Amino acid sequence: MTETEALAALRGPDPVLAARAEATLWEIWCRSGIPEIDRLLRQGIEAMERRELEDAIALFGRIIERAPDFAEGWNKRATARYVAEDYEGAVADCEATLARNPHHFGALSGQGLCYMALGRPREAAAVFRRALGVHPRLQGVRHNLATALGEAVRGNGH
Repeated sequence: MTETEALAALRGPDPVLAARAEATLWEIWCRSGIPEIDRLLRQGIEAMERRELEDAIALFGRIIERAPDFAEGWNKRATARYVAEDYEGAVADCEATLARNPHHFGALSGQGLCYMALGRPREAAAVFRRALGVHPRLQGVRHNLATALGEAVRGNGH
């Protein structure tokens, strides 16, 4: 399945095919085609799993320096920054991811979570909607959108 076919399958009627398409997209997005970069990505993910966030952020930074067009390097650093509660830094990395891969539903969802943490529910709702436009079956994002909309309304005094 190509990336284009997988993106189409996410919005199609078959939930089994959509699940397979999502897994395929993650496989495609996590392969840079450069062995050293792929090794650094694995090391960064392992550092995140050990909660060694500074090390993970540094490893993903090395990926970005060596392969700045590899969107997943930016996305993984965004994830590590989010876990480290550097929400502004994570938003910037999500934007960099999306500049390279505008269909990256993970970066869209992550950016929305950052906006929620920053108390910016309207911006969160906008990116959650974009994520659902790419991948309508993301139930967590659907829930987060409802939460963001509720907070935005409360922020208006309604």
